[in-house]
Amino acid sequence: MDKEIRQVTTKIELRTEGTESDPEEVIEGYALKFNRDSSVLGGWVRFIERIDEHALDNADMSNVVATFNHDNNQVLGRSNVNLDLTVDNIGLKFRVKPTDTSYAKDLMANIRSGVINQCSFAFTIPESDDAQEWRDADQDGVDYYREIRQIDKIYDVSVVTTPAYPDTEATVGQRSLDMLKKKQAEKESRELEPLREKMLLELEREQLLRDL
Repeated sequence: MDKEIRQVTTKIELRTEGTESDPEEVIEGYALKFNRDSSVLGGWVRFIERIDEHALDNADMSNVVATFNHDNNQVLGRSNVNLDLTVDNIGLKFRVKPTDTSYAKDLMANIRSGVINQCSFAFTIPESDDAQEWRDADQDGVDYYREIRQIDKIYDVSVVTTPAYPDTEATVGQRSLDMLKKKQAEKESRELEPLREKMLLELEREQLLRDL
């Protein structure tokens, strides 16, 4: 299965825990939110994406890492160690107490100043036709609406510097791409059907004229 990555517009925050004499800062935010439309994604085909509130019901989140810019060389935490993941009615909330590294300290300073304030997640979708749905869109500049109904695995949650939902990051897995190409072909076929009927009528008319 092909991994997909999405940036989200939810703001991340720093919270102070511990005691006054020994304060500890943690990063909190939502890696994804349910029932929320993305901005327009894609390149040759434009789509708006939404994640169903039950998409994480059976997702594997047993070995998730928290990273900076999805860089495995800049790991901030790991699930069941110093990364907590919680699914609520809003989405997937994460809370990580970064390891005591120089890049983590630099990152915390940038979050504290507001320079870095967004997050992202990497995931896969199961190989099932029920896992996602593509529908024709009725909106200018948008070809399809995509609903993600099932997520197979969450690989990482990441603090990122890039803007929310950039087109370059709007990749879909191969199975999703195959489904999209099939739907695109069906759409083009429907659009061409009136033209084919018109051509057949014209051919029949010409044949009748020749037979006279």
